[in-house]
Amino acid sequence: MAQANPKYQSHLQTILKTLPSKPGVYQYFDERGKIIYVGKAKSLKSRVGSYFNADANHGAKITYLVRKIADIKVIVVKTEIDALLLENSLIKKYQPRYNILLKDDKTYPWIVVKNEPFPRVFSTRNVVKDGSQYFGPYASGRMMHTMLELINQLFTLRTCKLKLSKESIAAGKFDICLEYHLGNCKGPCVGKQSEEDYNEDIRSVKEILRGNSSLVIRNLRELMMGYAKEMEFEKAQEIKEKLQILETYQSKSAVVSSTIEDADVFSILSESQSHFVNYMKVVQGAVVQSHSVEVKSHLDESKEEVLAHAIVELRTRFFSNSKEVILPVEISLELPGVRFTVPQRGDKKTLLELSERNAKFFMFDLRKRQDLVDPERHSKRILEQLRKDLRMNALPEHIECFDNSNIQGTNPVAACVVFKNAKPSKKDYRHFNVKTVEGPNDFASMEEIITRRYSRLLTENQPLPQLIIIDGGKGQLSAAVKSLDKLGIRNRLTIIGIAKKLEEIYFPGDTIPLYLDKKSESLRLIQHARDEAHRFGITHHRNRRSGESTKTVLNEIKGIGPATIEALLKEFKSVKRIKEASQEDIRRIIGSAKTQILLDFLKKK
Repeated sequence: MAQANPKYQSHLQTILKTLPSKPGVYQYFDERGKIIYVGKAKSLKSRVGSYFNADANHGAKITYLVRKIADIKVIVVKTEIDALLLENSLIKKYQPRYNILLKDDKTYPWIVVKNEPFPRVFSTRNVVKDGSQYFGPYASGRMMHTMLELINQLFTLRTCKLKLSKESIAAGKFDICLEYHLGNCKGPCVGKQSEEDYNEDIRSVKEILRGNSSLVIRNLRELMMGYAKEMEFEKAQEIKEKLQILETYQSKSAVVSSTIEDADVFSILSESQSHFVNYMKVVQGAVVQSHSVEVKSHLDESKEEVLAHAIVELRTRFFSNSKEVILPVEISLELPGVRFTVPQRGDKKTLLELSERNAKFFMFDLRKRQDLVDPERHSKRILEQLRKDLRMNALPEHIECFDNSNIQGTNPVAACVVFKNAKPSKKDYRHFNVKTVEGPNDFASMEEIITRRYSRLLTENQPLPQLIIIDGGKGQLSAAVKSLDKLGIRNRLTIIGIAKKLEEIYFPGDTIPLYLDKKSESLRLIQHARDEAHRFGITHHRNRRSGESTKTVLNEIKGIGPATIEALLKEFKSVKRIKEASQEDIRRIIGSAKTQILLDFLKKK
């Protein structure tokens, strides 16, 4: 028990020795008696004991959790399924710090069919266990209102809160209301509609709310044909109008295949410790409901573990009893009478891809909203992902990127751009004129610039960046590393090279490049720094060539020195503008004698 807090080792050792080899749920408590973790197990003895096994190679987070444990309590159950459901219930109740948590604190609306004579159908956000049937929850209030509007168009159900019973109706306790005269109710309160007729409509309502509108359509069609056969054409027309409404609604459903029966579809996207799960409910091949949640993990749980937890939680929340669950990966979860499918092709694969698109949209939408509210959080998230992708120890809050420029071998220069908290810090940008290298030698130029940049930072006791990006492949990177080795700072930071052709990321001494996802935020940040360094370097190079060209012409004038040339260029910017300037303007800058010399030279040219 090397990992456990020595203060509680003896107590925990006693508990471990007496644990049963039966399925159940275990709860870890800290020294204040607060539950910090809840887990399930096929064998409590084996599972709980594994946390305290000194030979086990646990990660840092599990090790930290074990050090916090002061007490353990277990609940033995009959089956692993019972353990799964109990674990889910306890997590929701206590929300332990180190457990997987679904970040979904909204109260979603439901449609309820009340358990009463002549049941009412209405929306609610409070589920009461009184025998009523609840359908939902609906992730969108608009979707819920659309369903209620459809039901009101198809059926004339009561909306009053009268407590109807056979005795009270027979006794004539109620008066007919305005809803009856408007045609919105058939008047069951005064015996104008029988309970049997009303309940037939309620059965159809329940089928529609379950997503089984095809059964209702079939029943309505048979009823319409029956009325037509009996020559009750007005009633047949009324049923026909209802059929048209229902068929129009059904045509708007995302029908994938008529061969697929009821199924639940789950997909998951992971980003660091955040996981985004989408759940779709499919009835007779049509998607009747879609819901996405963010799941936070705290102990580096695998994607499969997170998905298993979400499946249990969401199926419980949505009262799903589908016999098939479609998934992107295999998971170690067993549910009685439920078949898990990982499709490779066909209609089920199409359903899975639809679910994955919903999960991706939810993730991007959530990130956009978070970034608007807290821009700094957005930067931290990108940097955390970059740290993870580049396997860095420190968060790259300070990044510097270098690029060489020498067009046709002339005026070799280099640019250094600085990013702080994932954003350009333009006041820290620096230009370098290459001094010790003759001709177009990019490797030697890079070695010189890196040496000059970081020897100065060390001399001035300035902070070093956590990440250096070199615009170039293995050769450029090796030259930069040589300079860092000379300065003795190679192990104090991370340095990479990026090759433009295939956006390959190179690490020092590694011949195999890293390929980041083309759409990843990490690669976009690296590309942004590289492009900014290239732009900054090219601009400086052009300015320098232009300036040198101008100076070459003016340097030919006898009697005009460097100080006079600098004064002229500072005022007029170019030779062309000097030619266009008036004699008086030039005299004001350099005096009468030099103005005459300049004008005589320009006339000859």
